Amino acid sequence: MVVVGFGGAGAATAITAHDLGAKVLLLEKAPEGEEGGNTRVAAQGYLNVSDVDKAIAYLDAMCGPFKVPPEMVRVWAQEVSRNNDWIASIGGDPQEHQFPPAGIEFPQFPGSDCVHKFHHGDILGYSNTWKFLERAVKQRPIDVLYEAPGRELIQDGVTREILGIRAEQRGKSICVKARKAVVLTCGGFENNQEMIRNYLPGIPYCYTSGTPYNEGDGVKMGQSVGADLWHMNNYAGPSMALKAPEYKTTFSMTPLHFGHEQQGGMIVVGPDANRFTNEKLRTLHGKIKKNGRWGPPPVPCPMFMVFDHALFSCGPLYDKKPVMGWGRIVERYDWSDDNTAELERGWIKQAGTVAALARAMGLDPLALEESVKRWNSSCDSGKDQEFGRSKMLVPFTQPPFYAIELSPSMLNTQGGPRRNEKGQIVRPDNTPIPRLYSSGELGSIYSYLYQGTGNIGECLAFGRISARNAVAESAWDE
Repeated sequence: MVVVGFGGAGAATAITAHDLGAKVLLLEKAPEGEEGGNTRVAAQGYLNVSDVDKAIAYLDAMCGPFKVPPEMVRVWAQEVSRNNDWIASIGGDPQEHQFPPAGIEFPQFPGSDCVHKFHHGDILGYSNTWKFLERAVKQRPIDVLYEAPGRELIQDGVTREILGIRAEQRGKSICVKARKAVVLTCGGFENNQEMIRNYLPGIPYCYTSGTPYNEGDGVKMGQSVGADLWHMNNYAGPSMALKAPEYKTTFSMTPLHFGHEQQGGMIVVGPDANRFTNEKLRTLHGKIKKNGRWGPPPVPCPMFMVFDHALFSCGPLYDKKPVMGWGRIVERYDWSDDNTAELERGWIKQAGTVAALARAMGLDPLALEESVKRWNSSCDSGKDQEFGRSKMLVPFTQPPFYAIELSPSMLNTQGGPRRNEKGQIVRPDNTPIPRLYSSGELGSIYSYLYQGTGNIGECLAFGRISARNAVAESAWDE
């Protein structure tokens, strides 16, 4: 069996298939040492629900008007409820995330009390869950080809069955016959700007904080053999972050984090030099409720975080602790303690006056001066008159002044080839494409709102479902 993508979904698929007696080949796009997909660089929690019927009600509520077929919701709930048992069965140590309020994103929804966030070992984050899954794969005779992205599914011209896959490795084509099936677990399209423009509403570009190797390969391969697509407009974002040209993924600025209280004046403005949001607003995985409906926050591009010398000088603007994100866990850029190295790199712009800073950023000087003046007035009154911000209500004081251009950022997309309750990828008429399966964020079940740890939980659940059904296929040479 061929599994395309060595992240959490690929690991769960490969382990399950091997333990059921299949010979497994993993094809991984990243070079060795950079595998793991978004599972590796997420917060490492996975969902385990305590009641199947409550989980069904909760997911249905999260889907809202974007309904998912009931048979799909039920099999998801049943399998996610078994995640802890499976982790334990392969040598893991499931421990529940203990920080209140237990991580329920939507406690007002029916069934929310069934939600439980677990991770392997006694530490949340730091790649522990991923390292465990990686070890479990490597303890088994599962072959892994690195730097070998899948490029084209090979399909029988008459039966339309998937015979195998063409991959590329260091410039050479490799054709691999799949004795039973191909399982696509190669992630979303969060690092494909053309697909972002085509599918994600309201953003002309967006950069990932997760793996840079998710470029929509599975979406393209699925389309080429007739797959239907779903949930293509749903993603975990956008947030606002620095995208430096020298680095593959984004840097999250600590003054914008909910709860961080660095001292100094700071606002974020759009291309008209005006504020457009509460800069400290907490989103639920990229969604806010406005006018009674959940949706992504505004991100008028380009955006600029504007701040004074008090903020610049009170500590690093980037928290480099390796908790989550590609930059922190894999690239490990060593941000300077006093921000001067980033100023020298040109990531931070500096000027002696607000007007001069505006000119350096291509903004209207008078408009930016008025924005800073309105912010200072709000701070003096103790209330943000424009957007109700209550955190870091600190005026601009001493020059020089600084700005960082921000871009929309996200961890992952949810859309891709639609799958059914057996993990089979289906056509627009709901018929399965023979011998083609998927798992993970590529065609995720999440159609609208998202529960934290849900993606890795789904990786594990549908990895097992797809593996079981793929292994049950009759082999080509039987």
